[in-house]
Amino acid sequence: MKMNAVINFIYLFLIAHQTAAFSSIKPPIAFHKNSALLAESTETETETEIEMVAPKKIINDPSDAVSEFISGLLYQYPNTMTKLQNHNVILSTTITHDKVNILSGGGSGHEPSHAGWVGSKGMLTGAILGGIFASPSVASIVAAIRAVTQVNAGKGCLLIVKNYTGDRLNFGMACEIANSEGRKCQMVVVADDAALERTNGITGARGVAGTVLVHKIAGAAAEKGLELEEVAAAAGDMANRVKSLGVALDSVTIPGASSVNDRLDEKTIEIGLGIHGEAGIQQSTLKTADELASIIVKTILDYGRDEDGKIVPTYKAGDDLALMVNNLGGISNFEMSILVRGVMKILEGGSEKCSVSRVYVGAFMTSFDMKGASVSIVSLTDAPDALIGYLDDETDASAWAKADIYKKSDGPRLSASEVPEVEAPKKEAADLSSVQVSIDDFESKVSKGVKAACDSLIENEPLLTKYDTIVGDGDCGITMMRGSQEIISRLQSGKLVTSHPVPFFDTLADAISASMGGTSGILLEIMFRKMSTFLNASDSATGIDGKKMVEAFFEGVNAVSFYGGATVGSRTMLDALFPAVDAMTKGEDGAKAAVDGAQSTADMGTASAGRSNYLNEDTLSGTPDPGAVAVGLVLTALYDSLK
Repeated sequence: MKMNAVINFIYLFLIAHQTAAFSSIKPPIAFHKNSALLAESTETETETEIEMVAPKKIINDPSDAVSEFISGLLYQYPNTMTKLQNHNVILSTTITHDKVNILSGGGSGHEPSHAGWVGSKGMLTGAILGGIFASPSVASIVAAIRAVTQVNAGKGCLLIVKNYTGDRLNFGMACEIANSEGRKCQMVVVADDAALERTNGITGARGVAGTVLVHKIAGAAAEKGLELEEVAAAAGDMANRVKSLGVALDSVTIPGASSVNDRLDEKTIEIGLGIHGEAGIQQSTLKTADELASIIVKTILDYGRDEDGKIVPTYKAGDDLALMVNNLGGISNFEMSILVRGVMKILEGGSEKCSVSRVYVGAFMTSFDMKGASVSIVSLTDAPDALIGYLDDETDASAWAKADIYKKSDGPRLSASEVPEVEAPKKEAADLSSVQVSIDDFESKVSKGVKAACDSLIENEPLLTKYDTIVGDGDCGITMMRGSQEIISRLQSGKLVTSHPVPFFDTLADAISASMGGTSGILLEIMFRKMSTFLNASDSATGIDGKKMVEAFFEGVNAVSFYGGATVGSRTMLDALFPAVDAMTKGEDGAKAAVDGAQSTADMGTASAGRSNYLNEDTLSGTPDPGAVAVGLVLTALYDSLK
């Protein structure tokens, strides 16, 4: 009874005073470059700090941000999560006492840690959320423990705590209070950060992303029905095995902050920067992804882990490893995959020759929007089979990313370059046996017409360039000339098939695709491919005749309008194409209609598509659209070649 009274007195004292030592982890006041030590100073007027505009965040009032975050989370996961009344605590909706319940938590700002690991099975039973980068209060931790334990009954509760002074003290105090009430409670501290030297004071390494793997082990062990001591032992085993190191391209910006301490300029990165912005190992100039991977892996290897009271390398050559690559908040998935590649090349290549059987990639423990990533490595070679099984057991925690499992018994893991690539199916030749051509001397007419049209575009390149320099970006003439030269080359080499309309339009599209590029290139390719497809599906008794060719032209022009989004009056090539196909349908001169349509664009004061859309009426007035002019030139040359 006396012990209970003493503990309760201490507890009430803490609640009343919320001393700085127990209530929170303060954000760093000052940082000193190239130092592994974090300095705090009350002489703030002597600090060099660059004042900047407050960081932009999608929040309301910073003081309500944590509670509003919890509300948003409950909207997303109402079936697996609930909130503990009067406390910023997320609990599983299915709490039982026939298994050990797992709690964790800490300051907010590291999402999805820790609330994202709460579910009905396999990870956390609850997460206690402190303020932004601040340890949760003793009161909230005690309330969470009481919610998942029974007095003198049940299997109890395991607390998983990151190694920060505030977290250790607050969770530790809560653990003692719970035990004094007859509630079974133990605590495992995770200190996986390899950034600081082991001799750096009594504080020890910080707890970072490797903590999530400890959650996974503890939750899975609890699901097996193990006793509290056994679950704690399994969690402690993983906590000792996992080592982590991060790199930051930029520091974190905290919601509600009025200024930013710009410790990293545009050319500087920091190895080992903490998840609260604490100093790391060193700062350096920006390095490549492979260089960063090499530094991180070597540092983790050299840092080592405890084995029977001795420090041994984190892993040995040939070991079976689990790898976690964690997004610290502001790195793209594109960059993450490149970093994964770099780390894997080192671990499985060179002198290491390890086998990485599990690769976890994603945002596991962030630091708001910190531009950076961390790597965690675990050797599984001498791990108990049960521990390895716990990694692979199912969990419904919303944020867990399950890894593909590679087993040594499957043989050597293939490198990315060795993974068999699926062969891209080759284009099958069209069956033209039922698609007859009813146009006299089609091949010679097409060859002659194509050559004439291309020569016209090449000859008029300066004119098209002149127009496009005024109303576009100046490349229309060059693009049309480049496409024309490619088409002539393929015509002469036989790659442009002129014996039949179906392969002709298809190979014409191939030539354009290979040479033109840009919007005009893709639109012309679409038009000719559509024409080829339409003609190939023709079931006309008369075969492909002049009328069918006009119908194909109509389909092609409509495809350009559909995919490009423009139409007549948009001041594009369609202002020549639509009048041309309309005239041909009526048996009239399509070339003249195209030229007239192109000229009409000179009087259009506005454009609703293309580069001209960005220009005002004064700039556009009097200058025709170069794409429309090109259509007029092509059709005129074709018509003239047939005379």
